[in-house]
Amino acid sequence: MTTAVLDYPDGQLSLSRPGGGDPSLRAWDAADELLLQEVFQRVDAGKAPKVLVVDDQFGALALGLHRYQPDLVADSATLAEALAHNARINPGAADGVSVRSWLNPPEGVYDVVIVRIPRHADYLAWLLRWANGILKPDGVLLAGGMIKHLPDRGVEVFAQAVHTEQVCPARKKARVVVCRRGEATLEGWSGVWKGYHPDDAGFRVEALPAVFAREKLDIGTRLLLPHVKRLVSGLATNAPVLDLACGNGVVGLTALVVRQDLSLTFSDVSSQAVVSARHNVSGAFPDSRVHFEHGDGIAESAGLFDLILLNPPFHEGGVVGDHVALRLFGQAAKHLTPGGRLLMVGNRHLGYHRSLRRFFPQVRQLDANPKFVVLEAGLG
Repeated sequence: MTTAVLDYPDGQLSLSRPGGGDPSLRAWDAADELLLQEVFQRVDAGKAPKVLVVDDQFGALALGLHRYQPDLVADSATLAEALAHNARINPGAADGVSVRSWLNPPEGVYDVVIVRIPRHADYLAWLLRWANGILKPDGVLLAGGMIKHLPDRGVEVFAQAVHTEQVCPARKKARVVVCRRGEATLEGWSGVWKGYHPDDAGFRVEALPAVFAREKLDIGTRLLLPHVKRLVSGLATNAPVLDLACGNGVVGLTALVVRQDLSLTFSDVSSQAVVSARHNVSGAFPDSRVHFEHGDGIAESAGLFDLILLNPPFHEGGVVGDHVALRLFGQAAKHLTPGGRLLMVGNRHLGYHRSLRRFFPQVRQLDANPKFVVLEAGLG
């Protein structure tokens, strides 16, 4: 990975991006730079303001604002690893800092809330309404993002949720919006949960805004589900099963329809996905033996599984490719029992049948349509 130096108003930081992906990519962008500049221009650290950073990516904001001792909350589990990594090469910049998620969001009120603007309008609307609930009456919200990644309905979303005080001039293809607390909150907002009834499933799934395909069953998962039913029906009693990158939990829930005795773990890098899966399981199968994990892939301590179910994401932080899937394949190969299987669906053009063979001696195609392919892989 490449380490590069970020110059900002309070000094310099050496930052890099842990994990896979393009090693030439920096661990910050112009939106991070502009947010840091705006905070130092507007916020007097001498008055000990209470500061919250929402959805920092690789720790640039958390480390750059260390003199403010900010609280952190992020949907993605990747921030904790990235922050720990970059804190090691910037000693003292993250003393006492920990990352919360939407499984355990911060409480209390804040003078300053700093938000990385997400790509999806619904999640932005959720964040702004949530921020209204924790901002002091005279508090300020600074929201920044790269212009090419801003939601199409961004202006409308801000207008409906907060009072926009200033739209700062665009610089380096990034923009910062300065806001004051609005009246809109999450309470009673129809956009908090959206969902659907999967085909002939007998249950309903709902999800929070940061979750993939929360309003309808995606076509890749639709192709996968009949094979999930077939494979889980042949498992031993109480067999350990992992729904990896679970999203709203529809794949694992489909397994429970067939076999409620399974010991099933739902895991996702998104905390809103884990919250959503837990919400759906408690509604459909309240007595099932289930576990929920918020993490970036499979933890070393996760144990072994007879079956791992996967619809891998093909983008991470704006970077598109198969690097996330490759990492998950490698982890899955280490966490299968003898005779265990990985069952997955993926985009045909990404050639997963070839990349799976790097980790599994047995790979076979079970199904396909013009866009997706269902593959089964095992160790022998």
